[in-house]
Amino acid sequence: MTYYQEPLANTPVVSFNGQDFYSLRDRCLRSGRLFEDDMFPISPSSIGLQLYQKKGFSTLEWKRPQDLSNGTPYFILEGVSRFDIQQGLAGDCWFLAALGALTQSPQHLQKILMDQSFSHQYAGIFRFRFWQCGQWVEVVVDDRLPIVDRNYLFVHPRSDNQEFWPCLLEKAYAKFRGSYANLNYGYIADALVDLTGGVVTSFDLHSSPADLVTMVKRAAKAGSLITCTTPAGPSGKATELANGLVSQHAYTVTGAEQIRYRRGWEDLIRLWNPWGKTEWKGRWRDGYGFWKPLCSAQRTHVQRWMETQDQSKNWLHDNKEDGEFWMSCQDFQENFSCLFVCNQVPISLSHGNKVCERWSQMAFKDCVIPGYSAEGLPKYSQYIFSVPDNTRGNNVVVSFTIMPEDFKVEQEKFPLSFEVFKFQHLQEKLPSTFFSQFRSSVKGTVSRTKCNLTKCYTLTSGTYVVAASARKEAIEFLGRVFLKMPDCDSIPEDDWEQSIFHRYAQQGVDIDATRLQRLLNHELLRGHPEDTFSLDQCRGMVALMDLKVDGRLDEKEFSRLWSRLVHCQSVFQNIQRYSGIFLSSDLYQALQDTEFLAGVSITNDLLDLMTLRYSDSSGKVTFPNLACFLVRLEAMSSKCLRRDTLKTITEQVSGVKRRRESKASIMRWSPGALAQGTEPVLDIPSSARFLITLLSASFRNEVNIKLCVPTPGSSDSLNLLFSQAGNEAFQNLTKDGKGIYLTEIELNKAEDYGGSHKSRRELKNTC
Repeated sequence: MTYYQEPLANTPVVSFNGQDFYSLRDRCLRSGRLFEDDMFPISPSSIGLQLYQKKGFSTLEWKRPQDLSNGTPYFILEGVSRFDIQQGLAGDCWFLAALGALTQSPQHLQKILMDQSFSHQYAGIFRFRFWQCGQWVEVVVDDRLPIVDRNYLFVHPRSDNQEFWPCLLEKAYAKFRGSYANLNYGYIADALVDLTGGVVTSFDLHSSPADLVTMVKRAAKAGSLITCTTPAGPSGKATELANGLVSQHAYTVTGAEQIRYRRGWEDLIRLWNPWGKTEWKGRWRDGYGFWKPLCSAQRTHVQRWMETQDQSKNWLHDNKEDGEFWMSCQDFQENFSCLFVCNQVPISLSHGNKVCERWSQMAFKDCVIPGYSAEGLPKYSQYIFSVPDNTRGNNVVVSFTIMPEDFKVEQEKFPLSFEVFKFQHLQEKLPSTFFSQFRSSVKGTVSRTKCNLTKCYTLTSGTYVVAASARKEAIEFLGRVFLKMPDCDSIPEDDWEQSIFHRYAQQGVDIDATRLQRLLNHELLRGHPEDTFSLDQCRGMVALMDLKVDGRLDEKEFSRLWSRLVHCQSVFQNIQRYSGIFLSSDLYQALQDTEFLAGVSITNDLLDLMTLRYSDSSGKVTFPNLACFLVRLEAMSSKCLRRDTLKTITEQVSGVKRRRESKASIMRWSPGALAQGTEPVLDIPSSARFLITLLSASFRNEVNIKLCVPTPGSSDSLNLLFSQAGNEAFQNLTKDGKGIYLTEIELNKAEDYGGSHKSRRELKNTC
């Protein structure tokens, strides 16, 4: 047995079938001949005899890219993208969906593709690497591709780019698996492991967490590859359904976002079909009318977020037939069956995954032989590990990987099995009598594919043993035990979220501002006693998250707020870690590092105003102040404001720019209504609404906000009560029928009002 205490990241690369790339390439360059691979010849055996005979390829040819493309062929042109891939005849969507996810992870992709081209030292030979039982295996292929009736038989390049890396990579994987036919109907988890050497965690979408968007974004930020599958249909084959999805098919998860829609929030997820076409036809499909009610700021927000994730796909909802589409998370969970997340360490969507979360790994290469002991009990290979204290949730993952050739098609069960037992006395090996039929093993969640058997456990601290046995034949395998280590940071575990809510909620239903203050100060903060959330701050956050406008947060609203506060705390601690203090000069960096503000920018003048508002006299910013700033800025960015409007208002507030405009550009009123002594009719455009929202966000609900409006034809001002509680701009600022006034803004009768505003210092003191 070969035993490893650390991950097998630095193992040497071995050549598949003993073919060394450099030796073969140099020989071809010296001879002036292009490489022809006799280990994967241009014959029916490489296609797969069963597939070849079934389809009857009478006109099968093998051609090189130079003979197939209209122009110059490229290995990679302008970067790698999932849109370079279009599935062919082979039913290998499971592999291509994993490959599509890999294109979003450059650090993993570079291990597979390496630096090669059709120009520099071209000899008709290419190489790719796949992970197999603890080591990277380098597979070389020639660039002759199978063609039938002048059409590509398998993966083919898009007509507009002539990039051949997907075709050649698929050919190398077919050689790695034995033939193209062996790529039909595989397991997506096996492909993910072969491409990364990671561990795959699967999730039943019918019982997955409610806040799926946040969990998917966290998994993606942790560098995970995310894919999903649809359930099988009655025919048991991949079939296009009326809703545009394909049954028994694999998709790549390429993004997730939560957007404001019709006085609420809509959770969206973005998927890609390896066919390169055939998209979802339901809600939020490409070009569907549901996109139209979104204001320009919402479209810009999601647009910029997408651009930061994928430079090759900078559109939001254009009607393009490229296989990628958006759908609601509700539709996603109803139409898809399983989500697969692959990373170098296990990921738990139900409990989240933080950057600081640490896992240790022990790995062992061994061979288990079937048989029985003298006592008539199965022979077990034993591997002992210990679970540390203070770990929550799924804290142990045990995974066994076998060679593909060790799994026979006719086998219904995995060729080896294992169980985990807890024992008290530490010793190198347990006697066979320990594993009697009367001893119970610990239970875990099982996931099985053709080449991988994985179990996830939630174990108490102590010593355990993995006992593995073979069913019929001797099996070589790689076993890995992943152990979650104790918390390394002060950020609370996300699995506290639900229990925290119910502990503080009134009758387990909702939380008001007072209870939220107590919850945040006791459960979230680990800083100085004076750096606590005030009741005013909690009231403001409740108002921003409270979509029902009842002054309380339900579990979903609290979950959304909690995820943002945990992220804000991570941003705060990462910046503070270098200097030991968070200063007002760090606000811009915090804005850039905040995930839920992707694409949002503010001017220097507004940033100066926020600096005065949220820092103390020494320039220090506490975590509660930073959290309020970031959460409020997100709320303001969703008010359908373009950046030019934001800039204009900022300049008007600070008095930087004196601008001549009509009073009607700020607000309009009815002189007739004033003359009759009735309540004026106000039409407040978005610029003024933003200004009012910005200033009033810091007020307690019971504080009056007065609007000073100049009386037409007079130098006097008329103080007006604003009582339109249903107005969109004030719906989160009016509670319990209390009136809202604005006393902090004066709009002079004169058109040139730029210099009449209060100074920024006065505004800070007022807010």
